[in-house]
This record gives sequence, C-alpha cells and structure tokens, in this order.
Amino acid sequence: MPSFDIVSETDMQEMNNAVNQVIKEITTRYDFKGSRASIELAGETITVVGDDINKLNTVTEILRAKLVRRKLEPSCLEYGEPEDASGGTKRQKIRIKQGVSTELAKKIVKKIKDAKMKVQASIQGDHVRVSGKKRDDLQAVMALVREMEADRPLSFTNFRD
Repeated sequence: MPSFDIVSETDMQEMNNAVNQVIKEITTRYDFKGSRASIELAGETITVVGDDINKLNTVTEILRAKLVRRKLEPSCLEYGEPEDASGGTKRQKIRIKQGVSTELAKKIVKKIKDAKMKVQASIQGDHVRVSGKKRDDLQAVMALVREMEADRPLSFTNFRD
C-alpha cells in the first residue's frame, strides 16, 4: 500500500552555513564597525544581539536573505520579543521550528478527511503518515497540502510504493 510522510524539517547544516555567512557580513560591513552586533546558533535557537532595535532588525533581515539564498524557508523561524541585554544592547531569541506541531497535524488530517479522498491520514509523533491504494490519490493529497496555509514549511518524505 503506497504511503508517504508529511514532515517539517530544517537542514541544520544549511542553517549553520547561513549564520556563518551573516557573521562574515557583519564583520565586514561599514555600518557595523565598532558595533557589538552578533549572531549565534546554539542547537535550535539563534541569538541575535544588536546595539539598538535598528541594528537588531538589520541583522535579522540579513539572516532572512541568507536563508533564501540557501533555499531555506524563512517561515521556519519563530521570532521572540526583543529584550534588553547588558551594556544597553538588545537581544532577540529566534527558535527554529522542527517537526509538525499537533495542532497543524490535526488541521492537515481534517483537511484530507474533508476532501473525501480514498486515503488514510494518521498522526505519528512529529509527522503525518498518509497511505492509500493508488499513487494518484497520494499525489492529489500532496497538492492539497501544498495549497494549505501552514506556519512552517512542509515537505514530503518516505514515499513508498
């Protein structure tokens, strides 16, 4: 019975490369000379520090541009509130979204069931498994899920025939 998984995964190696490119750009740009602006990736959290809110926003914009250039979706980032840090600087934590959340998984399953397709969708941890008798039905489900509004990038893996 053909099946596939709907997942939300971010390539952490590409994310690391994007953050390193941002660090390089911050050190070479003229408007950041003498600034304490920095960016750091630790696990699934990115910490951005800037002298003021404008520098903080500039660093996050550079990060978004680097992500797009590396073919990563900027929607995989969840921005925290900017907070005051030591020395009069501003700090912002950015969380990298991994896995399909329970609410999103329920929305996906409901959307598939409402479409009345001849497939079964089940939530399995941080991904959704879809199985059916025909490959065409599964491809129709993929098209349906691509059209959905999701708070994170979704991809399809583990396609079995």
